[in-house]
Amino acid sequence: MADLPVLVVEDDGEISRHLSEILGYLDLQPFAFKSEGPWRAPPGAQHKPYFILLGHCGEAESRRATFEELRDIFPYSPLLIVDRDDDKSFGEDIEVGVFGRIRVPVRHGQFEKLLEKVETYRENRQLEGKARNPELFRNLVGSSKGIQRVRNMIEMVAKSDANVLVIGDSGTGKEVVARHIHHHSMRRSQPFVPINCGAIPPDLLESELFGHEKGAFTGAITSRQGRFETADGGTLFLDEIGDMSLPMQVKLLRVLQERTFERVGSSKSITVNVRIIAATHVNLERAIEEGRFREDLFYRLNVFPIETPPLRERVEDLPLLVNDLVQRMGHEGRGNIRLTDACIEALSRYTWPGNVRELANLIERLSILYPNGVIDGHDLPGKYHSEADFSRFGTPPSAITAVARQDEGSAGGLPVAQLPRRGLDLKEHLTQIESSLIIQALEEESWVVAHAAKRLQMGRTTLVEKMRKLGLNRQEEASDL
Repeated sequence: MADLPVLVVEDDGEISRHLSEILGYLDLQPFAFKSEGPWRAPPGAQHKPYFILLGHCGEAESRRATFEELRDIFPYSPLLIVDRDDDKSFGEDIEVGVFGRIRVPVRHGQFEKLLEKVETYRENRQLEGKARNPELFRNLVGSSKGIQRVRNMIEMVAKSDANVLVIGDSGTGKEVVARHIHHHSMRRSQPFVPINCGAIPPDLLESELFGHEKGAFTGAITSRQGRFETADGGTLFLDEIGDMSLPMQVKLLRVLQERTFERVGSSKSITVNVRIIAATHVNLERAIEEGRFREDLFYRLNVFPIETPPLRERVEDLPLLVNDLVQRMGHEGRGNIRLTDACIEALSRYTWPGNVRELANLIERLSILYPNGVIDGHDLPGKYHSEADFSRFGTPPSAITAVARQDEGSAGGLPVAQLPRRGLDLKEHLTQIESSLIIQALEEESWVVAHAAKRLQMGRTTLVEKMRKLGLNRQEEASDL
């Protein structure tokens, strides 16, 4: 933790020195400022401090202005309010966006706990960045009216604390919308906690949401925080809220109304400051008519509804989405494939029941089958095209299609392929064809190498060598029988 920069904003020189001494003792590097500013990143901070201590800086109006300015300039640096014994009301008007509070004179134990919390937050943020950043903007790529409307609504609601209900088909990016709202809100330095209400059995969902005490039920060997406590100060994303049981809906409604709850097995009330974003693919108004969803809970959640459009209604975004997904695969080291115009046209005619999630899975599959290759309409899995489409593409069938036709009984040898008007890289094209035929033979023979080699009319050792060169060795599946 040595030499990590900490921004200290405190107009009282004595308190500023007191905080700086403690930070120095803990091998942190304090940079003290007064509330007049101008704010700037400490040297060596890579444009952001490890965390910020905001102390006394005038009256309430000046204090809030300083707070908001710091949050705008250093949005991802945890901000801790410094309370004073002679001014117990300081900072109580500021809650959203505050990472923690500490009172001066500072107690060493209290400060160490806050430092542990800061360190955990930074570690989690790094992990989240690695795991989530590639997904963050994926489903919001595009220029269609539907996706522009979603982006505009996110911008309008993000700065408020209103509950949001995201409605849309599966795979349209409802969680992506929720993460965008959190990312652009004052709570962005606090946790974003998702939970899928439909994936957890009803008898366990209460414990997941509210936590439990040791011995509350069989298997509760320790006390545990629930998602509401984990999300305190941040955002709780309730995915598939339409699948929640009616008894749990009653309990959730109470928490949304009172912002308090009890852990399972406890009578102690816990108060939290959490923003709620819910999502569902279910028509909740119809579910209310059928008695499967509470009307009062619906109106509590549906303060600001956002509907995510299905991919079939924004087909004009398909080329941009494909390009974005291909670039992401390339950044992940999976090869830079390229889809021809014929391929994009075939995909544009598909109905996409799985929406953008299905498109992402297809691009990943193609990058595995044809690493660094050019994908034509005929290289797509069968359900993404029909033979009738090929006459419109102006692209000759691939050798794979020719082999399939010969298998079906066409007379003579393989048809001679025609050279596309735009030309092609012959070596790369032949490698793709060879790779595809080998994969087809292996899959049809359950990855028994000897059987696949017989189908391809080559020796087993020759096939093994070709698999090695093409990166097709799958030892966990292949057999040398």
